[in-house]
Amino acid sequence: MTDVLHQRPEADRTTGKAAPPSKPRRAGLPRLLKGSGPRRPNYPAGLASLIWLVIVGAPLYVLVATTFRTRDGYIDDGPLALPTHPTLANYDRVLSSHFFSYLGNTLVVTAVCAAIVIVLSVTVGYAVVRARSRMSQRVFQLFLLGLAIPSQAVIIPIYLVITKLQLYDTLLAVILPTAAFSLPVSVLILAGTMRDIDEELYESMALDGAGPTRVLLRLVVPMSRAGISTVGVYSALHAWNGFMFPLILTQSRSNRVLTLGLYDYVGEFRVDTPALLTAVVLSIVPIFVVYLFARRQLINGLMGVGGK
Repeated sequence: MTDVLHQRPEADRTTGKAAPPSKPRRAGLPRLLKGSGPRRPNYPAGLASLIWLVIVGAPLYVLVATTFRTRDGYIDDGPLALPTHPTLANYDRVLSSHFFSYLGNTLVVTAVCAAIVIVLSVTVGYAVVRARSRMSQRVFQLFLLGLAIPSQAVIIPIYLVITKLQLYDTLLAVILPTAAFSLPVSVLILAGTMRDIDEELYESMALDGAGPTRVLLRLVVPMSRAGISTVGVYSALHAWNGFMFPLILTQSRSNRVLTLGLYDYVGEFRVDTPALLTAVVLSIVPIFVVYLFARRQLINGLMGVGGK
């Protein structure tokens, strides 16, 4: 190795000059990289994560574990105790009642509300972005004004309008106001999404002779999939969790939704907590599955404009 280190450098073939000698390397010593040393454990972050896990996990544990307990066992042992004798009687009771009727009504309300909100918000957002007239700006400001109006403040006028239209105690009485109060946020989201579309794309389609409808269907809708997915998820969750409109605008059992169906397990002097939480768990499962699939589409759309 001594001969190799003291070997004279060979001349460069192109210039004829001797190449500079290379620096000798010390054999047997590992190359230390910057930051390759052992890291100190972050105990505060670990403790904070553990606390957050307890905060999130404790309600979920109480929710799920209670569904496998009897009412007497829940009262005697407390909400945090393990179910000593697990039972599926609560699930059998809920599924054998009017649960599927309530679920069907909720699915209808959710699907129709989401469809109405998506169609109207896409068209209104397109008109606001492309018209650029004073009238379109006034319409957009009117939708923004809806963000400042809570539904509780106008429930009496809504009740009177629904009664005058002879829609009281129908699913349509729940669908219309629910979709109306989802529109302001939806229009705001889609208007912002459509403004991000390159102006040259609009001009190229106009040069090809495309009309407004073709531009909307062939350009705007495909390029706004991220915003449409967001609006669909938002309106579906809003309709699925709706409580006040079904409570005020419906009366018969045949038109009840899941949120009102929970009252079946609440009596005048007692509450069947295990059966009530079982109905809650079963009502969460469908919208949770839909959210999982919609979440994938939402992430794919947010990877870029149009999801590309």
